[in-house]
Amino acid sequence: MVEKIEEMRGILLNMKEATLAEIKKSLRTGTDAPEVEPSGDIYDQASSERDRELDLLLGDREREKLRNIDEALDRLSDGEYGVCEECEEDIPLGRLKVLPFARYCVRCKADIEKLQAQTRRFEEERVYREIAFTEDEET
Repeated sequence: MVEKIEEMRGILLNMKEATLAEIKKSLRTGTDAPEVEPSGDIYDQASSERDRELDLLLGDREREKLRNIDEALDRLSDGEYGVCEECEEDIPLGRLKVLPFARYCVRCKADIEKLQAQTRRFEEERVYREIAFTEDEET
C-alpha cells in the first residue's frame, strides 16, 4: 500500500513538473511574440486570431490540470487518494496510472458525464425555445 502511494506521488510530481514546464514554455512563446498590426487578408487575420484563442484555451487546460494534480497530492497527504468521491469504492490502480488525479471510478464518472450531457441538452433546448418565442413575438 505504501509503495502504491509513493509510486503515485512520484507520478503526480513528475506530471506537475512537466505541466509547469509546458506552462512556462507557452508563457515565453506568448510574450516573445511581437504585437503586430493586423496584416494580410481577412483569412490570415482569422487564422491568427484562432491560433491566439487556441493558445489561451490550452493555457487554461494546463492550469486546470495543475490544479487537479495539486488536489490529488492533497488527497494523498490526507489519506483520501484513490477513493471514488461518489461511491467511496477504491479506484482501480490501472485508472490511477492513466489518470493520476482521477476523483471518480469509471462507472461513477460515466454516470456524471451522462447527467452533464442531459443537463446541457436541456439548457440548449430551453435557449432555443426562448429564441423562437422571442422571434414569434416580434412578428
